[in-house]
Parts: sequence; structure tokens; C-alpha cells
Amino acid sequence: MSETLDLLMFACACLFLMSGYPVAFTLAGTALIFGLIGHYFDIFDTAFFFALPQRVFGTMTNEVLMAVPMFVFMGTMLERARIAEDLLENMARLFGSLRGGLGIAVSIVGALLAASTGIVGATVVTMGLLSLPTMLKRGYDPALASGSIAAAGTLGQIIPPSIVLVLLGDVIANAYQKAQLEQGIFSPDTVSVGELFAGSLLPGLVLVGAYVSYQFIVAVLQPHKAPPAVDSEPVALSAILSALLPPIFLIVAVLGSILGGIATPTEAASVGAIGTILLAGDRLQGGSQLIRAGAVALFGLVVLNGLFDLRLERDNINLISAIAMGTALLLGALLGWSIIVSLITTHRLEVLKSVTRSTMHTTSMVFVILIGAALFSLVFRGLGGDESIKELLEALPGGKWTAVAIVMLVMFALGFFLDFIEIIFVVVPIVGPILLAMGVDPVWLGVMMAINLQTSFLTPPFGFALFYLRGVAPPSVSTGQIYRGAIPFVFIQLVMLLMLALFPALATWLPEMIFGD
Repeated sequence: MSETLDLLMFACACLFLMSGYPVAFTLAGTALIFGLIGHYFDIFDTAFFFALPQRVFGTMTNEVLMAVPMFVFMGTMLERARIAEDLLENMARLFGSLRGGLGIAVSIVGALLAASTGIVGATVVTMGLLSLPTMLKRGYDPALASGSIAAAGTLGQIIPPSIVLVLLGDVIANAYQKAQLEQGIFSPDTVSVGELFAGSLLPGLVLVGAYVSYQFIVAVLQPHKAPPAVDSEPVALSAILSALLPPIFLIVAVLGSILGGIATPTEAASVGAIGTILLAGDRLQGGSQLIRAGAVALFGLVVLNGLFDLRLERDNINLISAIAMGTALLLGALLGWSIIVSLITTHRLEVLKSVTRSTMHTTSMVFVILIGAALFSLVFRGLGGDESIKELLEALPGGKWTAVAIVMLVMFALGFFLDFIEIIFVVVPIVGPILLAMGVDPVWLGVMMAINLQTSFLTPPFGFALFYLRGVAPPSVSTGQIYRGAIPFVFIQLVMLLMLALFPALATWLPEMIFGD
């Protein structure tokens, strides 16, 4: 009983989750049941239960996880204020006259939305509603159109800032610290969410390039599948710039501040949330000089913070620092006024209320699942599950590479049935310390896991992205066509995983250059 109860607990939890029970209550309930069973057979110490309040308090005070609601707010605001719609429509008009241009536009916009929002479901649904009817009307092959949209939507898993990377980065950091402590290293190295952002950036851009290349090859070899939009309306340069520049400035402000060492991911997320409020206010007002001046002020504050020490409580403030502080105060006043105007605008048009409710709903779901997963991991560890998994992985022939391959296969299979949140909070804390103790690089492992989950979410017949698209696709597009269209992109992502396995520097080079690890 003592040797099998931990694995039986994990299997039962997966079974209940696949049955559709609420995730948080399934994890917590399964843990309580098996904890009591273990206590009855005298193989589980109920003292593990008393560690839960400390885990919950640690979650409440975790500054990294504070980035989650702000990134969710960013994505929801961009969607509800129709900023993403403007971007998609104008890019489609720009590339529509080219053979395969609509598919290329979808891939590029998917990357921009991923870098602006990091929310997969919202991106797939938005592009499915806006692009799929247009692509079908222009004569696109339904399978190619569906696959392009679903694949572009999943880029939000790997291109930072991504909710997946924020949660995964926090879990990987804890697992890395635990692995070092178990090895007797009492001054452990750390790995940050920023390093994971940097590590995933290059693979994400390579994936975008591969998607665009595939669209181009199909357009050349099978032109009937990706015809040009002969009746595409010309688009003015001003329209392109007005749709393209705001998301790009937002991306530069958020990612640039993280990768440049100016701000932590949580601080950068707050910058992004403010930026989306300004973008939404400007979009809903049809253009506002005050709000645009506020956006420039926000960008200027980020730059000033990177160039000067703006702390007031310090000695020896020279003239240049004083001028920088004064400029920052003026920019802050301008930014504050423009935020007030934007909030009034979004509230008056009933956008702000729906965005905050949606953000609260998503954030609550994430943190309730996290609490349930914390209890699950405590009981699993109390039943000896960690040791069982460790012995199993260490006994595999081929060492750490076989262990990594097995873990990736298990996560890939679970991705058919479970959302990324459950997998990150339940599976990664169990296998992460074991793999990291074997000498696996934490940034490389995190990027591999993120792309693996992205591939799983796109793979027929259970991929979540395919379900999202099926829900908004017109009846003329069959489920089989959606599945067939996704298969080439799944193959591209598998090739990306193989490239990362063969050339780990794809994920580790940029973090080493930026953070000097």
C-alpha cells in the first residue's frame, strides 16, 4: 500500500480532472482523501497539512505572481477595446494582395498579440472571428486557414510576456532552489522569470519565421490554397502606423524594461497595464492628444528610470540628477492626468467594468488552483511520491536525457486533457527538482516545457487551441479540416523542440548575454 498510494493518488486526480470536476476542488479534495487514507494506514503524517497556511501566505506575498493579473488585464483590455481587431484588419489589408499574404499577416499579428497579451484563448478566438471568414471568402483552403490561425494563437504560450512563462518561471525557480538545497548547496543560484523570458524570445521568433516560411512555401507550391486578395482595398501608411506602432511601443516598454534590467517582470507588467489603459482610451476616443502625450510620458519615465537614479531619499544629488527628478515629476503628472481621462472614457463606454471582471475571474481561478495544487503536492510528498518519481527517473537508461524525454512525453499527453495551469502547478514541482538535480539547465528546461505545452495544445484531436477555433469557426469548416490544417504546424513545433534539444544555446545564449549567468 505504501508503495502505490502516491501513484494511485496522482492517477485518481488525473481521472477526476478529465471527468470535468472543478480543478482546484479536485486537487484539494483528492489530497485530503488520500491523506486521510494514508493516515489510517499509518503511512502519512498529518503534520504536512499544517504546512498549507505557510504555502498560502507565501503565494500571497509572492511578488512574481503579482504580474499575472496585470498581464491578464493587458490582454483583456486589448481585446475589449478592439485594438487587436484594428491591428489584424490593417495587417491583412497590407499583405492581402500578396499570394499567401493573409496567412502571413495572421502569423505576424499572432506574434504581436502574443507579445502584447500572452493569452492563448483570447488570441485564437479574436483571430478566428475576424480572419477566418475573410480568408475563406478570398478562396483560402479551409485547412490552411484554420491551421494558420490556431498555430498563431498558440504563440502566446512561448513569446514573452506570457502567463505560462510567468507561472512556469516561478515554479522552476522554486524547483531549482530545492534541487540545490538537496545537493547541499546552501547559497543556491537563482533563476528569474526575466531569464525565462529572454530564453524563450529567440525560439519564439524562430517559430514565427518558420510559420511565415511555411505559408510562403504553400503559396508557391500550391497557389490555389493561398490566393491573393485581388479585391483587397489599398491601405494608407498612416492607418498601418496607427495600428502597428502602439502595440510595438507597448512591447518595447514591457520587454525592453525587463531585458534591459530596468524593471522586474512585475514592474514591467504594471507598465504594460498602464499602457493598455492609455491605448484603450485613445482608441475609444478616436484619438486624443492628451492621452498620446501621456503614453510618451510613460515611455519617457521608463527611459529616465533606466538612465538615472530617481530616488529622493539619498545624499549628494547632483544637478543632472535633480533635473532628471524634476522631469520625472512633470512626466508623472502628465501621465496621471492622461490615465484618469482614459479610465473615465473606458468606464463611460462600459469597457473597464467588463475588463476588470474578466481579469478578476481569471486571476481568482489561477490562485485557487494554485492553493489546491499546493495541498496536493504536500500530500503527494508526504506519501513518498517525490522519492518514487525520483527513483523511477534515475533508474531509466540514458541518464538525464531519457528522463527529460519521458517527462516531456507525459506533459505532452497531459496537455490533451489538462490546462497549462494544472500541469505547471502539479507536474512541474514534482519532476522539476529531480531533473534539475541531474544537471539540466533551468532556463532550457523551462523553454522546452513551454514549447512542449504549446505543441500539445495544438495537436489533434484534443488540442485546446483547436477547441477554441472550433467554437468560432463557421459551419462550412469541418472539424477534420481544422485538424488537418494544424498537423504541419505541429510538425514545425516538434522540429523546434528537436532543435532546442540538439542546440540548447538557442534558449540559454540570450539570458547569458543579458543577465551574465
